[in-house]
Amino acid sequence: MGILVFILAGLLVHCVFLVSIFDIYFSSPLVHGMTPQQTPLPPPAKRLVLFVADGLRADSLFELNSNSTSQAPYLRSILENNGSWGISHTRVPTESRPGHVALIAGFYEDVSAVAKGWKENPVEFDSVFNESKYTWSWGSPDILPMFAKGATGDHVYTFCYTAESEDFGAKDAAELDMWVFDHVKSFFNSSRSNQTLFSALNEEKVVLFLHLLGIDTNGHAHRPNSREYKENIKKVDESVKEIALMIDSFYGNDGKTAFILTSDHGMTDWGTHGAGHPSETLTPLVVWGAGVNYPQRVTSQKFEDNFLKEWKLENFKRLDVNQADVAPLMASLIGVPFPLNSVGTLPLEYLNNSALFKAESMFTNAVQIIEQFKVKMSQKRETTLSFLFIPFKPLSDSEQINYLKKARLYIQQQKYDEAISLCKTVINLALEGLSYYHTYDRLFLGLSIAMSFVGWTTYVILVIIKTHTNLTKAIQTSNKESPVLFYGFAFVGMIIAFFLLIQTCPWTYYIYCLLPVPVWYAVVKELPVIQDLATNLLSHNMVQSVGFIFICILGIEILVFSFFYRSALTLGLLVFAGWPVITQLWAQAKTSASVWTLLCVLLALFPLMPVVGREPNIPLVIATGLLTLLISCFSLASLCKNKNKYRNNEDLKVYFYQMLSVALSTYVVSSTHDSLKNKQGLPLLNQIISWMTLVSSSVLPLLTSTFLFQRLFSILLSLMSTYLLLSTGYEALFPLVLSGLMFVWINMEQEALHHYGLSLKPKLAVFNFTYATDITQFRQLHLDDVRRSFFFVFFIVTAFFGTGNIASVNSFDPASVYCFLTVFSPFMMGSLLLLKVAIPFVLVSCAFEAIQVTTQLSSKSLLLLVLVISDIMALHFFFLVKDYGSWLDIGTSISHYVLVMSLTIFMMLMNGLAQLLTTQRLQLSRGTKHHST
Repeated sequence: MGILVFILAGLLVHCVFLVSIFDIYFSSPLVHGMTPQQTPLPPPAKRLVLFVADGLRADSLFELNSNSTSQAPYLRSILENNGSWGISHTRVPTESRPGHVALIAGFYEDVSAVAKGWKENPVEFDSVFNESKYTWSWGSPDILPMFAKGATGDHVYTFCYTAESEDFGAKDAAELDMWVFDHVKSFFNSSRSNQTLFSALNEEKVVLFLHLLGIDTNGHAHRPNSREYKENIKKVDESVKEIALMIDSFYGNDGKTAFILTSDHGMTDWGTHGAGHPSETLTPLVVWGAGVNYPQRVTSQKFEDNFLKEWKLENFKRLDVNQADVAPLMASLIGVPFPLNSVGTLPLEYLNNSALFKAESMFTNAVQIIEQFKVKMSQKRETTLSFLFIPFKPLSDSEQINYLKKARLYIQQQKYDEAISLCKTVINLALEGLSYYHTYDRLFLGLSIAMSFVGWTTYVILVIIKTHTNLTKAIQTSNKESPVLFYGFAFVGMIIAFFLLIQTCPWTYYIYCLLPVPVWYAVVKELPVIQDLATNLLSHNMVQSVGFIFICILGIEILVFSFFYRSALTLGLLVFAGWPVITQLWAQAKTSASVWTLLCVLLALFPLMPVVGREPNIPLVIATGLLTLLISCFSLASLCKNKNKYRNNEDLKVYFYQMLSVALSTYVVSSTHDSLKNKQGLPLLNQIISWMTLVSSSVLPLLTSTFLFQRLFSILLSLMSTYLLLSTGYEALFPLVLSGLMFVWINMEQEALHHYGLSLKPKLAVFNFTYATDITQFRQLHLDDVRRSFFFVFFIVTAFFGTGNIASVNSFDPASVYCFLTVFSPFMMGSLLLLKVAIPFVLVSCAFEAIQVTTQLSSKSLLLLVLVISDIMALHFFFLVKDYGSWLDIGTSISHYVLVMSLTIFMMLMNGLAQLLTTQRLQLSRGTKHHST
């Protein structure tokens, strides 16, 4: 197999492995074709006003100030005197779109929505807005349009401010909320002179939705404990009071308006959200008005948390709900059909109505969820062979009929409590059944992917042994193809395809189930290599072989462990610090070994530092910029003293420009954060310099010579100038320490070659990256090369988790991108944060490219070893993926697999980028000469 074919096949296989997890665990839960279900009794409210305070934490609303006063006195008085309250528990990811979908449509959206930025509808879904007679909504252009787009007919109206208004650097983000309140007021005022609008507002089943983004924006910009965040809550409280009084007055205080205030998600102390920390998943819920229970006094109530005592609310009954339960609550209050895809359970304790109404509403809720269950079961039955279909026994067709008949009989006999209890049981069973059918194909799909994984890893190991080692001589014989073998595997593939075809499976199932066939065919074709290898190993020292395998497994386990505990990286780096002593390199290169040990210890400190929740430390970023300039001056002075033919005046010009870029970046970081602190926004000049630095940093290294240290030095300067602009604290030092260790690693590996008696090139100073294109220099692999590959993977993982934990979306501080933009833009901000993560990757990859050149190895051989190590890690995480336990556990297990698979694909691409950055040179003038040895 040619190198290009092999790389393309590897990328394709790993893309399949990566995408498979979304089909297996993240496929859309939605089904269509259900009959709408509606409570047959008149509802208590004609209209509903929904306030969603984006990014509002439960404790921020309910806690008292130091002087025992509330930050939101109106809402506090509501829950103490007029309405019901509790905590709405959200699910991960705690982002705006999934939170609003759960609140308004009643289901927890699958992660496939991420691909469209959570703005467009990846699937059409029903919502309370869609079922209403009219819905008017005001707020963010990121949220409102998706509910209007999914609605049937023309009855959901949106009024949005511009996307540019969502500026984290604005003077006061509370203006976003004031815009909403002002427009609602003018809307009602204008309706008095507009008969059509006035009539529509006086209809039944009307919803008014106020999306309030200011609190979220202020939380991102200033943190939830800031004065700005708390002042925003106070302003929202005052305005909610005004709107509630205005609406009651507009309708003549008819007592037919229900009000709900809640939030889509909370926010961490450091101003982010997305993961499963309680500060993100606990949101407030305050409900009052028509059909809502008055406050219920209690002497004691038990919850796992201590919040009630902190909030001085221990005597007011706290009614907690799941976020999806709010949708059926809204539907019940205004008498619209429950959203078709809702999985929420109606929280009856919020309702102030007759026992009959509660029982009928609960029965409607049960029938609505059973409708989904029946459609889901029917779909699965139609796509599965009858003798293979295993139904969900607790809720068979006969059981469904019996449950519903019994519940209806209880209602007719006025045994309302029994009817409600039975309906809740049916709902729980139906939800279990929905999950059962949703995950029905998970086992056989998972087994197919696991077989492909094992087969691919085995094949790569065999390729390494056959083409890059002296362990086997079966190269010629293994290339002979057996027709029997080919037709045998082809026959197996046809049988699998036939079974999938008659079950009308999705086309992706064909890929997952047929992939093991060609992969294992490639493995079995190499049977002579396997036999030759087994004979070779048996004839050698078995204890040594077993010991080597054990060390490899232990090293990989440490890498896997580091995904859960970053301190494992610290342990690994401390072990690395002792590597020169263990291998006797200390005696050969004492200076390099001493620096290696020091830098390993320094780098080991970073995984012990806090990932999130830290305050920005701009002076430290500035100090790092100055330190970079100081190191650059020493390096440049050393280069200028070098009078040999390798010095190039063109290189010196580029270095000076790069140093100027670092200096400018340091100034821009300082200036920008001062400006934002003074609420003067992002200076335009700073923004221009930042973007110019970003663009130039990828080109400038290509203008310098391809001599090893000159090119690596240029890459470091360019990347540091960009990284400084994306830093807010200690992480600015990370690439500097990491690159220092990489430089020493290159020196140490050169010294390690003495063990093999290889003919060494001249000094590293004159090594040229263009050696990588000279195939005659390549040698066969040694056991030490496995160690080199492991070092590379370890450093890549360290680059990944050294200063943050990308497995959790909330580990990144939005302030990181403020030098580039402050206006909310998920795609652009996400891209810049990914660039920040990628920069340490590039540094490690370029160092690894240098090691391949200096140790006279082809990039293919070491890359294959890296591929094996990372694939074994990925297989670990594939088996660790789970769909039980807390939502945080589930999300973490899946994100780990996605991360390590992305890492594998990313490393393959990064290898190509490293080769481009190190071996290519742009010629801007005829006077520039390209030297080589």
